[in-house]
Amino acid sequence: MKKYQVLLLALFVCSCGFQPLYVEKKHNNAWYFSGDFDTSISQEMSQIKVEPIEERFGQVVRNELLDSLTPRGVPTHPKYRLYVELTDKQILQQALRNDITATREQVRYRVDYVLYDAQSDKELVRGNSIAYASYDIMSNPYSTTIAEKKGEKDCAQIIANDIALRLGAYFHSRQTGIGDSSAI
Repeated sequence: MKKYQVLLLALFVCSCGFQPLYVEKKHNNAWYFSGDFDTSISQEMSQIKVEPIEERFGQVVRNELLDSLTPRGVPTHPKYRLYVELTDKQILQQALRNDITATREQVRYRVDYVLYDAQSDKELVRGNSIAYASYDIMSNPYSTTIAEKKGEKDCAQIIANDIALRLGAYFHSRQTGIGDSSAI
């Protein structure tokens, strides 16, 4: 029974238009992977210069982006420039006690980003990313601060991964000509 479920899932994924992002299609048949990985998208993404971002949260997002986009270092002559801006940070108190003090908080971070061509200053990709984190407010303020910082770091990682994935999808669609790259 399990074999049939796996086969059915594989057929569903093949029929829905799923295309691997980092695998080069070697033949015109339905199967992509022949043991070789396409590094052209990673090479294009390594040509992105991530501009400085304000505030501590922005610094963490920038460091995560640098780790995922340019793991071998910042390019000396970048082809692209990425601007990221924290546009909204909302703190919502949840789980109120009888005396109206919160025992839990939820934080929402929203960033906007724009990718430009470095030579022509033409806008290539514009979008936004949102991440949520929740943590308990404890009687020990140190524990609450640590939980808050952990939530901030987790949100920064989520946002950086989302931006990197969307940029990878943009470069993939531009390389293959599949899909409308302006809608990303």
